[in-house]
Amino acid sequence: MPKRPKRPCSTPGCPNLTDGRYCKDHRVVERRRYDKFERSPDVNKKYGRAWKRIRDRYAREHPLCEMCEKNGRLTSAEEVHHILPISLGGTHDKSNLMSLCKSCHNKIHLEIGDRQIRK
Repeated sequence: MPKRPKRPCSTPGCPNLTDGRYCKDHRVVERRRYDKFERSPDVNKKYGRAWKRIRDRYAREHPLCEMCEKNGRLTSAEEVHHILPISLGGTHDKSNLMSLCKSCHNKIHLEIGDRQIRK
């Protein structure tokens, strides 16, 4: 199967072509900028490799959105949600997790008030 053609780097004015979003010259700079302004400093302590394994295992065991199931709809789960957030003392224990579709996950976080709608 042929590879996709390379596209220009997303950094304004950069002439380099890349397979991803940024060329190798700007990839590290953009990752640091993202980490600095968009993520809390202790995010890797809370959501590291172990969390990814737990999340993937839980999603395999619970492939349907648990909120949609309660409402009689069958929707595939795309995300795993902490019922009690880690920032408030929650854990990665199975009793504290829910598998949700993106729509339900966004609704929960909008109700809590820790996410805003981006326009």
